[in-house]
Amino acid sequence: QVQPVESGGGLVQAGGSLRLSCTASTDTLHYNMAWFRQAPGKEREFVAAVSPNGQITYYADSVKDRFTIFRDNSKRAADLQMDHLNPEDTANYYCAIGHWGTRDYVIRDDTYWYWGQGTQVTVSS
Repeated sequence: QVQPVESGGGLVQAGGSLRLSCTASTDTLHYNMAWFRQAPGKEREFVAAVSPNGQITYYADSVKDRFTIFRDNSKRAADLQMDHLNPEDTANYYCAIGHWGTRDYVIRDDTYWYWGQGTQVTVSS
């Protein structure tokens, strides 16, 4: 079983940056690694995904040009660099692992097999 573990959340002021890390318990070379988030009272939503070889990335429109997803298969890790944060980015962020596919496929949370426990990101105004 592949168990992702997130780290790096915290409190930051609007306009600031945070970097989240996701590390898997086993090899992730053949898997898609992605980040989702869920704010209080809202449904979980897709944030970003990176292909197994790290060369293709997808982003939600709300974070495009502000967030960047990186992947290091030697470390079984996928990081999410978050810049220009705003209060609407406040949420619990989850790392997920599953099959790679088209954008329409990877943005669906029901296509992922393994989920981390989440890390809280709070952006103050």
